[in-house]
Amino acid sequence: MITLRKSGERGLADHGWLRSFHTFSFADYYDPAHMGFGNLRVINEDRVAPGTGFGTHGHRDMEIVSYVLDGELAHKDSMGNGTAIRPGEVQRMTAGTGVRHSEFNHAEGQTTHFLQIWLLPDRLGHTPGYEQKAFSDEDKRGRLRLVASPDGREGSVTLHANASLRAGLFDGDESAELMLDPARKAWVHLARGTLTVNGHALQAGDALALSGETRLEVSGGEGAEVLVFDLEA
Repeated sequence: MITLRKSGERGLADHGWLRSFHTFSFADYYDPAHMGFGNLRVINEDRVAPGTGFGTHGHRDMEIVSYVLDGELAHKDSMGNGTAIRPGEVQRMTAGTGVRHSEFNHAEGQTTHFLQIWLLPDRLGHTPGYEQKAFSDEDKRGRLRLVASPDGREGSVTLHANASLRAGLFDGDESAELMLDPARKAWVHLARGTLTVNGHALQAGDALALSGETRLEVSGGEGAEVLVFDLEA
């Protein structure tokens, strides 16, 4: 079964400094039909104005992945990490027993555009942790490159969750196929551009929920950047 989630159906929070589209219920946006999918709980598409950001705040018992599309996101946390996340980089933060962090856009005249992703962990009470890796455009060009997984295989970041994440860039004749376990779920989020996925024409911000499917096919991209999640049923 395949269900289309259109970009315009998402929740929107516009705080001036932050414009955020919520794929699933989050903060003041509540939709009982969209509380998450499998163990994927949050996909927020955030645009952070120059010189602004999220002040220090806390999380616990969640795997948080940041995927930057444009600009930079400065990260600082209670574990002592202080880094900048740039396009092509994937950051995983294990909130576990509790962590506090801040995220800012320090650039002048440039909006930071990124995806904030939350996944339910495989158990409660993990020791807080942090990991960040870069994946080049060439590595994602015309293929679905594994960027996060439970065992960190193929150089991906390690998730403390029964889930994996792939990212790909597609244009023109480029295409890819991925075999799916029909006993699991898959979620496809088109971050930008246009792309055809299993016969469905997607535009930026659109998503597909797949259950009981055995194959994923992507083709016909135009400036497409896509994320594919393998999830618990």
